[in-house]
This record gives sequence, C-alpha cells and structure tokens, in this order.
Amino acid sequence: MELTELYLQLFISFLKIGLFGFGGGYAMLPLIQREVVDIHGWISVNDFTDIVAISQTTPGPIAFNSATYIGYTAITEAGYSTGYGILGSAISTLAVSIPSLILMTLVCLFFFRLKNNPWLQSSLSVLKLTIIGLIASAALMLMNEHNFIDYKSWIIFTIIMIASIRKVDPILLIVLSGIAGLILY
Repeated sequence: MELTELYLQLFISFLKIGLFGFGGGYAMLPLIQREVVDIHGWISVNDFTDIVAISQTTPGPIAFNSATYIGYTAITEAGYSTGYGILGSAISTLAVSIPSLILMTLVCLFFFRLKNNPWLQSSLSVLKLTIIGLIASAALMLMNEHNFIDYKSWIIFTIIMIASIRKVDPILLIVLSGIAGLILY
C-alpha cells in the first residue's frame, strides 16, 4: 500500500473514532478495535490488548495513547522507516483529537445558554446510557484468553474488583497487581 494512502486511512479511521467516541477513551475502545483490528488489520487482538494495558499506564487519555501507538505501528509494519511511523503517530493522534476540540469549543459557546433546554436534557440522558453500555462493552471485550490465561488471573481480577467496589485506593491496587504479576507469572 502506498504511504499517502495509509496516512489517509489512518486519518479517516481515527477521525471516525473521535467523532463517535462519546464517553471518553474506554467507550472508544470497541470502536478502535473494530477499525484497527477487524477492518484494517493493522494490529492483532493480542497487540490491541497490550496497547490498552500500556495506554492505561502512560499519562494521557487512553484513546490518544492508543492512536499514537497504532499510527506508528501501522506505518512501520507496512515496511516504512521510523520517521514515517512518527508522522503516522502524529496523524492518528491529531485525527482522534480534532472532533473533541471542535465539540468542546461548541459546547463552551452554547451549553450554558441551553443547559436547561428539555431537548438537550433528554439527549444527554440517553447519551449517558449509551456511554455506560460502551464502557461495559470495552470491559467485556478485554475479558478474553489473552488476559485471563489461567485461574490465577480470575482470582486477581475478583480480588481487585471487590477491592474497587469497597473504594480501596486505585494506586495501591495497581501496585499490588503489578507485584502479584511479578510473583505469579
């Protein structure tokens, strides 16, 4: 595939993800997986799972971090050099952020004038439910054989889930999970 065509595909794919990714990064995960794994095949399901894990541990929104990595990987896996891969990262990250930038600018301009509008309130109510569904879908999507490799994985997951519900400090849970992973695996 020609380099400019690949750049254009990356831009369009991540622009679509940014346009329809209401609810933040976790709600975008099913959209990202569909575009980059299922439709284009730029990365494998296993690589996608790894990207999600890495994107959660690095600073910044998960969708932007994923876009950056996938943009680089798609270009370099197609046989182009690192410099072109860096441009692929920039294009993907820019494309996923453009819709948010435009939308937030418009929201800031109009929301305070319309915040009591009943049509807007009912639209936001439905969007909240949609976002919850997309986040739940992302969680279920990550429950696969690449993450839950044996019974120990399920035990760790259950303990962390219960601790999260009981409001244990998330940083402590991350550190303890890392230690458990080092000891058990």
